[in-house]
Amino acid sequence: MKLHPQTTDLSRYRESSELIDFRLDKSCEINALTKKLLRIDWQQGEFTSNAFAFVRDKIAHSMDIKSKVVTCKASEVLSAKEGLCYAKSHLLAAILRCSGIPTGFCYQRLMFNNTLVLHGLNAVYIKSIDKWIRLDARGNKPGVDAQFSLYSEKLAYTVRPELGEEDIPIIFAEPNENVVRSLTTDKKLDEVVKNLPRILN
Repeated sequence: MKLHPQTTDLSRYRESSELIDFRLDKSCEINALTKKLLRIDWQQGEFTSNAFAFVRDKIAHSMDIKSKVVTCKASEVLSAKEGLCYAKSHLLAAILRCSGIPTGFCYQRLMFNNTLVLHGLNAVYIKSIDKWIRLDARGNKPGVDAQFSLYSEKLAYTVRPELGEEDIPIIFAEPNENVVRSLTTDKKLDEVVKNLPRILN
């Protein structure tokens, strides 16, 4: 699938924001984590792979651990060590953007509980190959095996068009408003799951 950046201005994919809330100072936990994950001799792809593995494996998917916690901001996700797919994509974006790597937000529409809902993941621009790649840090479990790959996508889910599922090819510079509204309005995880966002606008 050909990905389409929302804007050709790569600086938009490096920005800090209220949700992607990293700061380039010593007191920022995301900045400290970025420095910890980055080895000085690593190339961009190696760091991106390491950051992806951290969020995928060290930050729990809230539904997998049957949590009641709802996180949204990148800093909240890091502090709680958990989040839904959307929230985990916010943290991965913050870590990569903190190191200057352009990172955006992508979505799939997937069948969940007999309803088509949005699933969140990231797209990262890899300068050495002049290419955007999608990464899904949702977290692996039986039947889900997302991996880092520069050349062949290995996402958590493969869409099933016969069920109406689809890949949305746009790379957004900021998280979707419907996703953010769901994560910030519903205070309990079961409420969020019941009201998972279904459309982008």
